[in-house]
Amino acid sequence: MGAIRSSLAEGLQGKYVAPGDKSVSHRALMLSALCIGRSRISGLLEGEDVLATAAAMRAMGADIRQLGPGEWEVHGVGVGGLGQPDAPVDMGNSGTAARLLMGLVATHPISVTFEGDASLCSRPMGRVITPLEASGAQFEAADGNRLPLTVRGAAAPLAMDYDVPVPSAQVKSAVLLAGLNTPGTTKVHEREATRDHSENMLRAMGADLVVTEADDGGRDIALTGPAELEAMDIVVPGDPSSAAFLVVAALITPGSQLTICNVGMNPLRTGLFEALRDMGAQIEETNVREEGGEPVADLIVRYNVLRGVTVPAGRAPSMIDEYPILAMAAAVAEGETLMEGLAELRVKESDRLSAIAEGLAANGVIVEEGEDWLKVTGGPVPGGGMVATHMDHRIAMSFLILGCVADSPVSIDEDAMIATSFPAFMDMMQQAGALFEGVEA
Repeated sequence: MGAIRSSLAEGLQGKYVAPGDKSVSHRALMLSALCIGRSRISGLLEGEDVLATAAAMRAMGADIRQLGPGEWEVHGVGVGGLGQPDAPVDMGNSGTAARLLMGLVATHPISVTFEGDASLCSRPMGRVITPLEASGAQFEAADGNRLPLTVRGAAAPLAMDYDVPVPSAQVKSAVLLAGLNTPGTTKVHEREATRDHSENMLRAMGADLVVTEADDGGRDIALTGPAELEAMDIVVPGDPSSAAFLVVAALITPGSQLTICNVGMNPLRTGLFEALRDMGAQIEETNVREEGGEPVADLIVRYNVLRGVTVPAGRAPSMIDEYPILAMAAAVAEGETLMEGLAELRVKESDRLSAIAEGLAANGVIVEEGEDWLKVTGGPVPGGGMVATHMDHRIAMSFLILGCVADSPVSIDEDAMIATSFPAFMDMMQQAGALFEGVEA
């Protein structure tokens, strides 16, 4: 663990299975814990973020146990059945889990204190607190509405009607999860469609949830509670956000061909693949099928020359986590790539927009950064720089991929946090032919 150097690779080869989708894994554990009866989860991502969710649900009374690699069993407590944990709940690095669990707890008559690592404690929670206070929940947070944070759930929660001001699946999901234990109809309006894993899983478990197209092109979601959720077997699709690193690595490294199996192809999650195809990428979808209500495919990806494009702001909700790795593709593409609508990147695990720009500049790439946009001029990548990851796993993995094509090695200052979301990343990339090695401090 520590600084890692990535050097020029001759070509990446192999066939790999994408790790389980982190967003679906979080929701599978949370919602199974609210069912009555036994749920079986297959393909669960066993990264640190998801394991933090499992520990949190256990602390609130659910019986959650691992049966084997990726195979888990959950005996739920039923909606309304969450219990008071004995101690503060540590969410590690997971902003998704923290925000969604705030929604669950907001309408249960319990008090829960959420803690996290330094990165998580630096992230603002106000955009979730604001709608949840309307349910009757009370919050005590550190300065700037940050963790550590205590939620005192409402004993008699009120149904909410919330217009999400900025596209955010986390905010939307937090409000819907609060509505599970709330009498009446909880309504959410989103101006742009965001990932809908919560809606898909809630409907599959029997919740009374209706989604309609809104007049402004967005979506209206209505959930009637209190809900009764039915235990079920869940197959977690592969995470497109994790597969993205392998896809881009193959596209930009000469002589490469990678097959990535079991990739979730939910259309609200595949904006990166659309952007790469606009740049000239050839991404072949095979074995197209459905797993657990989600579309899935195997991807065959080969190296080919990319060209710069403009990625419109409207695509951001479907690829918000993939801009760091898209920027690496832009760094080697012919011409300029302009990415717009990136304000959300400033409140992720780090200020990702600045972290991307600083890392590219440190490795000789011409880059311009605006308040909510990034322009990258592609071409040969000089490399040779040390990238400050700010303990952000996506920044770390993205720049290790860039090192595969840079003239001189690209180094990152820390790799420990990669395990939060993609524990097999290092081994998988090295098996494919990437040249990673530790750097002495």
